[in-house]
Amino acid sequence: MFHNRRWDSDFLTVKALIADGSLGEVAFFESHFDRFRPQVRNRWREQAGPGSGIWYDLAPHLLDQAVNLFGLPVSLNVDLAQLRPGAQATDYFHAVLSYPQRRVVLHGTMMAAAESARYIVHGSRGSYVKFGLDPQEDRLKNGERLPQEDWGYDMRDGVLTRVEGEERVEETWLTLPGNYPAYYAGIRDALNGDGENPVPASQAIQIMELIELGIESAKHRATLCLA
Repeated sequence: MFHNRRWDSDFLTVKALIADGSLGEVAFFESHFDRFRPQVRNRWREQAGPGSGIWYDLAPHLLDQAVNLFGLPVSLNVDLAQLRPGAQATDYFHAVLSYPQRRVVLHGTMMAAAESARYIVHGSRGSYVKFGLDPQEDRLKNGERLPQEDWGYDMRDGVLTRVEGEERVEETWLTLPGNYPAYYAGIRDALNGDGENPVPASQAIQIMELIELGIESAKHRATLCLA
């Protein structure tokens, strides 16, 4: 498990909005990792084999974010598929995590030419919708190095809709800067005895168990309860 996406710009923004009560009690949370790669590429992640496919590649980030926000679900139902011609590994997933008064939808596909919302969150006081991905990964791939003053800044803001009485107020909501360096600084401090592990091993194990339970759910086409 790699937990850097707890420090994504958009996720930090969602987490802050939930924590400060701006959305009220969250009833529905939807999170997407959608891409458009209609051709199967010759790389191990897209070939048949252990750990291949986007359920292992992308879904762990979404599961980790959801559990970080809401804790473990009561049950989950997962659909896994190979939608592209010639696909040998999972290139589509749709997971529904059920809580007593909340539903969490996690979705990923390699066949989305149109842009999907990254987050859709509905609560008792309002809603938040965000498009676009955190820019940190792309900047690292492009060879950028830290420190940089504008590191982690996401130029695409979300939209926050709040209802106050009979009035509905919609406003552009500034996206907080992402901060992958904080993750590694936390690991450094933990190794040096100067702080706690930012992601305890027990939390990583929880996500691995959810990944495997999701595979069983898809295999049996069933909603499975957590023990």
